[in-house]
Amino acid sequence: MESIKDSLSAMSELFNTKMNEFQHELQKTSSSVATHTPSLSTEFTQFRSFIITALSTLQRQVEFLGRELDRQEMQRRRKILLLHGVPEEKAENTSARVTSLVADHLDLTNFSSSSIKSSYRLGKSTANRNRPIVVKFCDVSVRDKVWFAKSKFKGTGITQSEFLTKTRHDVFLLARQRFGIGKCWTRDGRIFFIAPDGSRHQVESLAELDAVSSSPLKSPEVKVLNVSKNPDSKVAVSRPKRIVKK
Repeated sequence: MESIKDSLSAMSELFNTKMNEFQHELQKTSSSVATHTPSLSTEFTQFRSFIITALSTLQRQVEFLGRELDRQEMQRRRKILLLHGVPEEKAENTSARVTSLVADHLDLTNFSSSSIKSSYRLGKSTANRNRPIVVKFCDVSVRDKVWFAKSKFKGTGITQSEFLTKTRHDVFLLARQRFGIGKCWTRDGRIFFIAPDGSRHQVESLAELDAVSSSPLKSPEVKVLNVSKNPDSKVAVSRPKRIVKK
């Protein structure tokens, strides 16, 4: 899907470049040629407008399709969590490791290895990094219990995160850069953040994030009293006039 978007963007850019060059050459034609072809400029403008509209429509449709596919993929990952910071061992049983961690730190009743459908390390093995463990639970409710108990991992070096798609992961990282790590979080695949004016926002795509970032933010109202330098002077506070109904 990303390659299709890139191809459309490149196509639009190439078309605009060529049309601009053609229009420049058209404007350089002599007046005698223009006299014999009075409709050439009009036809060119109409053709250019049609192509630009068609490309814009196609691009919007591709973006819509991309968002829908991303939502479906995120829904498919609904039962999955990532565990970071778990020391990696050779020939390890990741499901047993996760079950032990949950029992030692999260204190969830009725949780066992049967609560985990599958688990594995994500990415290629490296000597200097512990790969995160992808854990797919059998039930969404169990996954949510583990997720909402994540604060109990504090001080252990182990953290949890949702298994976001690449698109959402990039949006989440960008939101943290713009608004701060402590003011951004995810829930059910959606990205939440608090803007500088204190308002809370929820986004799923880069376009939605850019729309919030570019919109004017409300500044908190600050009431300033015009106080005289004389400490004994009184501050006059204006009151609204009282309207007496007859």
